[in-house]
Amino acid sequence: MKLFLALLLATASSVALAQNWVGLLKNTPAERFDEDDLRIFMDAGRKALNDTPDNQSVTWENPHTKAGGQITVLRSFESKGLPCKEVRVQNHAQGRKGDNKLNLCKKDGKWRLLSTSQSKQK
Repeated sequence: MKLFLALLLATASSVALAQNWVGLLKNTPAERFDEDDLRIFMDAGRKALNDTPDNQSVTWENPHTKAGGQITVLRSFESKGLPCKEVRVQNHAQGRKGDNKLNLCKKDGKWRLLSTSQSKQK
C-alpha cells in the first residue's frame, strides 16, 4: 500500500498505474479498488498533499462500492531542501482495512515517496 499510495499521488492515470504497479496492490485494501475508487482516492490524495494544512484530513468514499478512507496530513517538513509531508493513509474496501504512514517529498512538481511505515492491514 505504501508504494502504491506514493505512485497514485504522483501520477494522473489510474489505468497506467493499475497496469504497471499491480504487484504493489497485493495484501492491501487497494487491490480491491475499482477504477472509480482509484480516481476518488487519487483526488483525495492530491487534495491532501497540495491543499490541506497539518493536522487536517481529507475523507473519501465511493458511494457505489462503499470503499473509502481518510488521508491525514500529520506534519510538513523539509528534507534535502525539498518540501515534504508526513501523511497517514487509512483505507477500506470489501471488508479489508489498511493504515499506513508515509513521508513524501515534492520534487520536479511530483510527490515522491521518502519512507513508509505500515501500521496494520486487515
